[in-house]
Amino acid sequence: MDDKKFAILIDADNISEKYVSVIIEEATKEGVITYKRIYGDWTKPNLNSWKSVLLEYSINPMQQYAYTSGKNSTDSAMIIDAMDILYTGNVDGFCLVSSDSDFTKLAARLKESGKVVIGMGLEHTPKAFVAACSKFKYIDIISKPAVKEKPVKKDKKETTNKKEQQVKTTKKAKKEELTLTKEDVIKKSIDSIIEENSDADGWVLASTIGTSLQKLYPDFDCRNYGCKKMIDLLKKFEYKTKVLEDKTTYFVKA
Repeated sequence: MDDKKFAILIDADNISEKYVSVIIEEATKEGVITYKRIYGDWTKPNLNSWKSVLLEYSINPMQQYAYTSGKNSTDSAMIIDAMDILYTGNVDGFCLVSSDSDFTKLAARLKESGKVVIGMGLEHTPKAFVAACSKFKYIDIISKPAVKEKPVKKDKKETTNKKEQQVKTTKKAKKEELTLTKEDVIKKSIDSIIEENSDADGWVLASTIGTSLQKLYPDFDCRNYGCKKMIDLLKKFEYKTKVLEDKTTYFVKA
């Protein structure tokens, strides 16, 4: 089978250039990239950081002047281009890169036309936009392993360090609590999938679980939970697993 053709459309006003390699890598996993376009007002200095990577990744900058203060002309230009590309019939799907809920209707419209819609944005992306996509990838979470932590300065007063440590501990605890809540939801879904699809002995293909979770949650990605593969996540959740002689086909049991 031929690889699916995708168009990448990036909202430069909404996404940092530091995620460009992740964006291209993740989109390439879905198929062949035939369009690479990024939208913004390139006369503004805030987009200078993007200019340095456009040539390297062969991304075509689309100029859109901000005619009116407070109005996002970039969104409109990106939506119009997406519809133009849709009607050419040259692509099988779209990769919409933004954390802006204004693209929710566009994602839904593209899906109505039978196109695969891969959304990419930051963790705070509105749920409406996430749900409207076929898949959604949190590029800030995915790229975390590659980001080096900044060294802590040691020239601060001891009292200041204690306060900072308390704040960090509180934030970490809240984040862990949120992660556990998300994991509990996924675990319950996995239990239901196993119950509905298992054979007489209670085994089900690991790939079946991954496919079902993707349908239930467009933003589901093993890497959101610190795992590279679906089988790694299932083992992390302490499900029983077995592999066939081919060493690639895994089965899972509750």
